[in-house]
Amino acid sequence: MALGFQQKPETLPANEVELGKQLFFDNILSKDYKISCASCHNPKFAFADSVPFSHGNDGSEGKRNAPSVMNMASRSIFFYDGRAATLEAQAIFPIEDPLEMDLPIEQAITRLKENAFYAAAFKKIYKKSPNKELLGKALAAYESTLETSASDWDLFAKGKKSNFSEAAQRGREIFNEKGKCFDCHFGPDFTGDEFRNIGLFNNKDLNDAGRFWITKNSSDIGKFKVPGLRNVAVTAPYMHNGMFKTLREVVDYYNEPGKFVQGSLNTDSLLSKPLGLNEQEITDLIAFLESLTDHQFKK
Repeated sequence: MALGFQQKPETLPANEVELGKQLFFDNILSKDYKISCASCHNPKFAFADSVPFSHGNDGSEGKRNAPSVMNMASRSIFFYDGRAATLEAQAIFPIEDPLEMDLPIEQAITRLKENAFYAAAFKKIYKKSPNKELLGKALAAYESTLETSASDWDLFAKGKKSNFSEAAQRGREIFNEKGKCFDCHFGPDFTGDEFRNIGLFNNKDLNDAGRFWITKNSSDIGKFKVPGLRNVAVTAPYMHNGMFKTLREVVDYYNEPGKFVQGSLNTDSLLSKPLGLNEQEITDLIAFLESLTDHQFKK
């Protein structure tokens, strides 16, 4: 009988959220029982990873940086290339991906059916045996609860007492205007779920064409889904390839992209010229970005 290594509770989960959480942290969904969803989406780092590329079941590196799975309940499309239209579909991809959990979904379902705990849990909650649809539903139910809204910025915006500093207030103005950040990072979670090419594709050392691999539309070459910015201060490294280690490096890049990448192709017009931010403005902008960190991650 296939057994996962995550310790099972004495009682069955009360609902699909509890079931999804158990599955999220259980190694049973990886080929050799070595990793779980949480291996690459660590709660300590706002359910992101702390390395440029996460390591899969056999230790091999993935092709893109693992993004946070927090604040996904309102998203309309998933992954950097937008290959999944629902959170339920998103949850299945890493299980089957050879560079991640590397377990064909049919085998994953067989394991769950043969596992007494999960067979009983699915039967209790869904009145059915485990299947692909219900597995995605359970994982998505848990991920949908990973919402944050208690940052210094949130409290300030609600008119409550907070540590939203004067520097962060100035940084917010820069974010909205001179820095042009708001053009891509807007809405409650600071993303419009759009695809943008920010200059990290030159078809040489930077050759991930992003959204193009899904649509095969030449206008999408080098475009990637704009990530949300909640808790961004604890989700380093940054960009789809994890090339920047700090928020300072990210802001410096946007300020003068040409100093970092030569020969970018299909770059968005927003980056057609340097932003011209001075040292104080850069510091203030970073202060605002740091203010988006939920209090549960404050050290």
